[in-house]
Amino acid sequence: MKKQSLHGGDETESPQTITIKGILGLLMESIDCDDKQVISLGIGDPTVHSCFRTTVEAQEAAVDALRSAKFNGYSPTAGLPQTREAIANYLSSDLPYELSADDVYVTAGCTQAIEVVLSVLARPGCNILLPRPGFPIYELSAAFRNIEVRYFDLLPGDDWEVDLHAVEDLADNNTTAMVIINPGNPCGNVYTSQHLEKIAMTAKLLGIVVIADEVYGHLAFGANPFVPMGMFGSVAPVITLGSLSKRWLVPGWRLGWLVTTTPNGTFKNAKVFQNYVYYLSLVLDVHGFDPQGAVPGIIEGTRDVFFEKNIRLLTQTSDICYKKMKAINCFSCPSKPQGSMTFMVKLNISLLKDISDDLNFCFKLAKEESVIILPGVAVGLKNWLRITFAAEPSALEEALERVKSFSERHAC
Repeated sequence: MKKQSLHGGDETESPQTITIKGILGLLMESIDCDDKQVISLGIGDPTVHSCFRTTVEAQEAAVDALRSAKFNGYSPTAGLPQTREAIANYLSSDLPYELSADDVYVTAGCTQAIEVVLSVLARPGCNILLPRPGFPIYELSAAFRNIEVRYFDLLPGDDWEVDLHAVEDLADNNTTAMVIINPGNPCGNVYTSQHLEKIAMTAKLLGIVVIADEVYGHLAFGANPFVPMGMFGSVAPVITLGSLSKRWLVPGWRLGWLVTTTPNGTFKNAKVFQNYVYYLSLVLDVHGFDPQGAVPGIIEGTRDVFFEKNIRLLTQTSDICYKKMKAINCFSCPSKPQGSMTFMVKLNISLLKDISDDLNFCFKLAKEESVIILPGVAVGLKNWLRITFAAEPSALEEALERVKSFSERHAC
């Protein structure tokens, strides 16, 4: 049986079977407007814009590590001791307890951390609970490991909080974990401490692990400060995933981590941690140069002024994005972005002519206006759009003016 084409016809591939990069690549191919510069608000790589650059300290730490000739060989399976210690110290500064280097496993970006944690937690017949909307890599990684995926909704009217009643209804004896992304990708939300505690209590009730995806940790600029899920590691077992990529603006360095944030030693007592080492020893990480040796210098040498500048810029661009999208008749914005670099807007198809759904909207927008936006179906919500606001303010203004012109041209 054929499925709906990404372009609106019939073919054998659906949005759920390809990656975000795959969909964005198809959108780029559909551009047919030579007189307009392409502006992408689809991919979460802020470094394509000159206003988002990493620190001088980070660059110098990488150069020093390279010149030292100490990091050209294979690193230990779980990561260099000094790298693991630096990450443990960095994360401990936000927790009421101290992490040790033994709690940290260095990975090739957060994507590999996702693959590792799902591989270790997988067992015959198990299932995992994922947020909708969410990050598609979890679904794809679960499929390769024969893990059943069950979705719980995030509630747009309640600042994208987790529908905890749905979580309880979905879980059974075969549920191994639930995934929480905070600050939110793709929703741009930041959970309160109270809501995170309720999540931990629900996980405890169900006897499951919380996988806390905190790639956007500390990128919070709204009313709610960033609170790590590890604050509640004594309530329910928490595995924290993170990376240097977004806060330090180095996504191409592929430096991530998986951390057992459980002060009561749940994972060590169960010897689960040894499985991480076994799995990592099977994985070959391809690096021209292993950036682990630079991590201590990057974490310890970065001054607060760098983080503060980025937060100011993200505050500015999120305000631009929210105000301009809210002013376009066919869109509604349930909440203003409070963190991360993306947020979701709802598309009212009934107010548009010759537009069938979010996919069709995005392909026609790319073709006519050379603006790339990710269709919501790619992250689990049909007839929504995910917009990345980590962009040059002037480019963002220009792109959203084109979205407005496009929407008015196709209005009923």
